[in-house]
Amino acid sequence: MAAPKAPVLDLSGKKSKDVTLTEAVFAAEIRSHLVHEAVRAEAAAARSGTRAAKSRGLVSGGRAKPWRQKGTGRARAGTTRAPQWTGGGVAFAPTPRSFDVKVNRKVRRAAFRAALSDHAGRGTLAVLDAGGFSEPSTKTAAALLAAWGADLPLLVIAQPEEEALVKSFRNLPRLLVLEPSELEVGAIVWARSVLATEGALERVSEAMSK
Repeated sequence: MAAPKAPVLDLSGKKSKDVTLTEAVFAAEIRSHLVHEAVRAEAAAARSGTRAAKSRGLVSGGRAKPWRQKGTGRARAGTTRAPQWTGGGVAFAPTPRSFDVKVNRKVRRAAFRAALSDHAGRGTLAVLDAGGFSEPSTKTAAALLAAWGADLPLLVIAQPEEEALVKSFRNLPRLLVLEPSELEVGAIVWARSVLATEGALERVSEAMSK
């Protein structure tokens, strides 16, 4: 089987050449169940888990028994902060919790490789030379994407030092710009096209080859 390739786009969005991709990363077996497991874990980790309410033990007041136990004709009560009282605590009150789901490192990397291999196999992955962006230009970035014919939403992977390129793309609609260290499986699955700079692609390949 031939090694996967991706087009290298110039500043005008035209293909200047092809680059050979790392076969272990971009031609891996696509295991959809591992991708699902990784995306589910990422979505769960993004939840804040700060929902909370006060139980009867946390509500202020209610220390004194409102009336004596017998002889009043009313139902016995020990506190005015029971859940059935106005101003009382919440029964079975929710408390802050973590929604984190553990995913093994091998499973997570396999999911990354599967998501990247899917884009490489469908021809929706391209490489960009960041050196062409000497200064920020959203107009140039939009023209490049139009010439390439990329399907949106689009994921752009760039390094932090490629500031001019990042500023050129980040204001475009339905587009997400991430550094290699910020990359998640969910972002790759969300995108219908992926555009990576040569430096960022090299870092991703190195990280996923381990």
